[in-house]
Amino acid sequence: MAPQPYDVIVVGGGPSGATAAQTLAEAGRAVLFVDPENRIKPCGGAIPTKAISEFDIPEEQLKAKVRGARIIAPSRYNVEMKIGDIGFVGMVDRDIFDPFLRDRAEAAGATRHRGALKEISQNPDGILSLLLSGEAGQPHITVRTRAVIGADGANSKVRRQMFGPDKKPPYVFAYHEIVKSPDNPNPEKFNPHRCDVLYDGEISPDFYGWVFPHGEHTSIGTGSAIKGHSLRDATRKLREESGLGDAETVRTEGAPLPLKPMKRWDNGRNVLLTGDAAGTVAPSSGEGIYYAMLAGKLCAEAVEEMLVTGKAKALKTARKRFMKDHGRVFFILGLLQYFWYSTDKRREQFVKMCADPDVQRLTWESYLNKRLVRRDPLAHLRVFVKDVRQLLGLQAQ
Repeated sequence: MAPQPYDVIVVGGGPSGATAAQTLAEAGRAVLFVDPENRIKPCGGAIPTKAISEFDIPEEQLKAKVRGARIIAPSRYNVEMKIGDIGFVGMVDRDIFDPFLRDRAEAAGATRHRGALKEISQNPDGILSLLLSGEAGQPHITVRTRAVIGADGANSKVRRQMFGPDKKPPYVFAYHEIVKSPDNPNPEKFNPHRCDVLYDGEISPDFYGWVFPHGEHTSIGTGSAIKGHSLRDATRKLREESGLGDAETVRTEGAPLPLKPMKRWDNGRNVLLTGDAAGTVAPSSGEGIYYAMLAGKLCAEAVEEMLVTGKAKALKTARKRFMKDHGRVFFILGLLQYFWYSTDKRREQFVKMCADPDVQRLTWESYLNKRLVRRDPLAHLRVFVKDVRQLLGLQAQ
């Protein structure tokens, strides 16, 4: 291992942690990233065009290129939302994608420790000490560092130990099953080039269900914050409706899914949170891979600035930059989920809205490019007027 103390230790080897470790290693920092090699969390595996270009994702990591989505209402009325010629949604298999990112960070010069964080403590001299489980059954080790990036998921041990047990984002619990995609599917039920999203209170009373193809595999799952709602039963129903009830199950996964960025990512001294630990998963959609990688990069840059200047206030720039570019989107998506996902009557109206060409175009352009579309104000006005009509229609019923 590199001489201690390390400049930075990144705890967690998912997309956010691996991106942070790679960014810092490329900047010439002595970086250790702690990779517990956990099971993969539930994830549809979708990444937008911007993620592919911005983070140099190679073609071989894309297991499928989705050209549209089918949005399904409780009545099973459905709307096809085709992307058209503006791009596609890349689908990755996290069981392959995450190791690729970890290997890339290691190739950039980051030192990898296959183990888990046991304890973290602040020393009087400003250096942090981390107790890590040993690799391959070896004894625990203690390492020292000038800064820590906590990228260890929704149940982050870094966050609990350094910010307190009450500091956590709101979340839903997500569950999915990875199955083998059928060779000859019923085209009315399953399309290997289309994502299906089902809004139905029986599938999820406050979120949605999904069927996302990954080439030879498909992710089928749902999420909810409502205690007592059976995600396994809902997923079984999704499988049956999609013609995948008898498909071979490859693996199953469940985990909390945060849906709102925390108000503070740094401890004001030498610790910074990123990814799920910081709550960077989009409300309404549950999209997390791009935002996790972006947050990892921003956190790495903030830590680099802190190390150069010696000023801890530099750590605040990570969240500030993230929210400046994406805070408005997160706010709007949060309102969308709060209102439209609350009853089946509203879900039905929401799906009908998605049939509108303006809604579809603005949705796909914003999703693929990760920014609100501003160049067509008339389209926004048309959508607003139609949205108001839907609301008035709901009130009149």
